Amino acid sequence: MPAISDAKILIIATDGFEDSELLEPRRRLLEAGAEVTLASPKTEPINGEHGALITPDKALSEVDEGDFDGLVIPGGVKNPDKLRTDDDAVDLVRDFADAGKPIGAICHGPWLLVEADVVDGVTVTSWPSVRTDLENAGADVIDEEAVTDGNIVTSRKPDDIPAFTQAFIRLVETIEVEEPA
Repeated sequence: MPAISDAKILIIATDGFEDSELLEPRRRLLEAGAEVTLASPKTEPINGEHGALITPDKALSEVDEGDFDGLVIPGGVKNPDKLRTDDDAVDLVRDFADAGKPIGAICHGPWLLVEADVVDGVTVTSWPSVRTDLENAGADVIDEEAVTDGNIVTSRKPDDIPAFTQAFIRLVETIEVEEPA
């Protein structure tokens, strides 16, 4: 359980990310001292829904769960919808879940949790239009700012970013992850 100032956090996103849901948690994590890496299917700049432009540090195919302490999945409708059809993205989410490492998903981001089949029996929240998909995948869906269950923290919308980021940081700092033998 690293202090957030020692943590290595991976954010995965592609074109169509919700600007604030990528940029604001990224900023808060960097300010707290975390090392943050942005990965996308391509390394060319990606566009947010509202005009933000950011260049990924790596391609999804170049990153490995073992190099990171936690994963953040921003929302936006297009971003997770595209990523849930990307095998590298889905495999990464599943790898983080299998390793018991912290995963944070906000707004439409939990679509990736559904695709990776990691929410059965987990209490979560999300944007309202994603909730039926979560329930169909076996999740217990509630309507709160930020919901933490095991190694997963979820949130509903941009207004929840402060609570989401705080819950994710707390999770990174408290969760016990077993190192492979």
